[in-house]
Amino acid sequence: MNVAETLPLEQAGLSDVAAVRHLAERAYATYIPVMNARPLPMDADYAEMVETGEVWLVRSRDKGLAASLALTLQPDHLVIYSIAVNPAAQGAGYGRKLLEFACQRARDSGYKEARLFTNVMMTENRDWYLRNGFHETHQEQRGDKLICHMTRTF
Repeated sequence: MNVAETLPLEQAGLSDVAAVRHLAERAYATYIPVMNARPLPMDADYAEMVETGEVWLVRSRDKGLAASLALTLQPDHLVIYSIAVNPAAQGAGYGRKLLEFACQRARDSGYKEARLFTNVMMTENRDWYLRNGFHETHQEQRGDKLICHMTRTF
């Protein structure tokens, strides 16, 4: 059993927004040179997401933020907006834990589908989602970013 499996998830509150933003900055920074742009989750309005969607956290044993998950619930599907893992904690199973939680959250809410998007240039992320049951549906030019939309049905 890895450390990530033993740590509980908790729903974020407004007092957690600054920490979620800081985590997104660190988690997605590696993609700036790959994309020659800032990934969308780096500039998300996490206060809005806490208030209108769901943001889930995993704190490390030292109570720092190890990972976060941002979700929005649509009328007929759940959207995984962001899975961010502290670079120091990557490879410990936090991403998988959050992805499994998101899919279970979708099923528990009666959804038959979870959707997400990632940048086409984030090939590691795309491959990881493909290995975890998602498939690509289409691509979309969004400003200076080429977005890959993915879905997983239950």
